[in-house]
Amino acid sequence: MMNNFFTVAKLLAIVIVVSVGMYMLAMGHYEHLATGFQGTTTSFSELANAFYFGLWAYDGWNNLNFVTEELVNPHVNLPRSIMIGIPLVTVCYVLTIVSYLTVLSPPELLAADAVAVGFANYVLGPMAFIIPILVAASAYGASNGTCLIASRLPFVAAREGHSAEIMSYVQVNRLTPAPALIFNGIIVFSMICAGNIGGLIDFFSFVAWMFYGGTMVTVVVMRFTEKDLPRPYKVPIVIPLVMIVVSAYLVLAPIIENPQVEYFYALLFLLSGLCFYIPFVHFKIRLRIMKKFTRLMQLLLNCAPTESVPG
Repeated sequence: MMNNFFTVAKLLAIVIVVSVGMYMLAMGHYEHLATGFQGTTTSFSELANAFYFGLWAYDGWNNLNFVTEELVNPHVNLPRSIMIGIPLVTVCYVLTIVSYLTVLSPPELLAADAVAVGFANYVLGPMAFIIPILVAASAYGASNGTCLIASRLPFVAAREGHSAEIMSYVQVNRLTPAPALIFNGIIVFSMICAGNIGGLIDFFSFVAWMFYGGTMVTVVVMRFTEKDLPRPYKVPIVIPLVMIVVSAYLVLAPIIENPQVEYFYALLFLLSGLCFYIPFVHFKIRLRIMKKFTRLMQLLLNCAPTESVPG
């Protein structure tokens, strides 16, 4: 219910911005759009960084995969949701950017801390306060939905034996994965404290596209090594091949043309996972203290294994 409310607020903000932009276009205000890509760069590294920001805005495309278990008839509804949702979001984003450029020049757009607020101040006058409220509601709704969806990762990882057992437990009254949600919240808080939004987007995207590329490689490899494996979802092989090329560019271009020590830290952080995977997952070593920790968390959070909770 909460996410539905905030989605309506988000779409209302987009409708207002796009409607004003279309009106401005009709009045002949397209001078900023006419400049096209004037003054932009051809640097492979900077283009990759620009793609990081753009693709981060679209990164919700993969969130639906996390909740496949909760979908009704997922074999039909998951592809349908993707085919409807991604084009719809793309149209909304493109029309919003076009509307911004009917009012704001590229330098003004880049200098604005919140582009929608600057846009509203130019065109809505005393009613400009509406847009910041709707933008705040949109940001809150997006973070709320992402937090709930991202908690599925540690939840399922724990269920498969790849993380602490407590992560696979649910709160006995609300049936929510409370330990996974709290763990996800701690990680998010730590990342916020560690850097600014620009740096977080850069290094999140750098690591994320390594995983996206790796996933596409497994799709291609298994297409030839596991030909008889049941495949509820099928895609033409050209799609993962294109994704592999795109992922390789987005990961390698910044390193090759403009190497930064932060990328090394990101790789080091990624590889540090082997320190946990090899002993605790591969060799299945279990620490005695984890049993006491699990009991303590069960009592504090009132949670239990999913198979023992009715419903």
